[in-house]
Amino acid sequence: MRDPLNLFEVNPDVHVPAGIPLVAGLTGYSDPGSAVAEMTTHLRSNLERTTVATFDTDELFDYRARRPVMIFTETHLTEYHPSRLGLELAHDDMGQPFLLLSGYEPDFQWERFVAAVLHLIGTFGVASVTWLNAIPMPVPHTRPIGVTVSGNRPELTEALSAWRPTTQLPANVLHLVEYRLQELGHPTAGLVLLVPHYLSDTEYPDASVAALDALTAATGLMFPTDSLREQGRTFLTRIDAQIAENVELAKLVESLEQRYDSFMEGNTLRSAFADADGELPSAESIAAEFEKFLAMRTPRDGETPIG
Repeated sequence: MRDPLNLFEVNPDVHVPAGIPLVAGLTGYSDPGSAVAEMTTHLRSNLERTTVATFDTDELFDYRARRPVMIFTETHLTEYHPSRLGLELAHDDMGQPFLLLSGYEPDFQWERFVAAVLHLIGTFGVASVTWLNAIPMPVPHTRPIGVTVSGNRPELTEALSAWRPTTQLPANVLHLVEYRLQELGHPTAGLVLLVPHYLSDTEYPDASVAALDALTAATGLMFPTDSLREQGRTFLTRIDAQIAENVELAKLVESLEQRYDSFMEGNTLRSAFADADGELPSAESIAAEFEKFLAMRTPRDGETPIG
């Protein structure tokens, strides 16, 4: 493996205080509800931050798989928006410092990238690492968004983890960061949001709110959420209005609510998402009609189509 220290450049003018948490959210393989993308964009737009380290995109990024954006204005190219992956020093609403690792998930050189991240964690004396991810699940949007917690912080697992499966899963590079940190005994936690499957292809503001609330529980940091909560109220009003127009969709959501409520009341269901026989409803049965309805429905005047 080539030297991981050559994979990034550090800003020498930034002093990073020791003993602060690191929060991470990378976008790539899957991001239901745009939970991670919206959460990191919200933080970068609303908090004071300074670049600490920038990773070499030409080494890590597959340009043909995820094309960067250029702006063409009438006769010529006027803007280029390259993908970025970096570590920033930020401050929460209370002025508490933390490190934010955000941007694209690397396509290449995972082991080298992880080694680079571990080096930065050690160099800056990071106290804990908490990262965000999301998966689509057959859960209703009318109930709180659940979280599954991984890592080596049992207090978070006991307090937050709503679903504790034993399963195989497609890995995120931050899974590998967590795995290596566990080997070192360094405090780490992965917070996986359980996003309603039928809203996976939308920008779901409540998913970002849930992400920030979970981060607060894990780190003690305080984040601005008022604008996201207002967007969420508007979004859910529109979703509820659309569901009310379709009896089959309403029945699907009601079925998910019943399963969720039964589990939360402490019955013997093996999962909040399974029926009495322990079977998960298929993604198609939950989402197909809903997605078809949203795709085919003609928006009212002045209304923006969802998804």
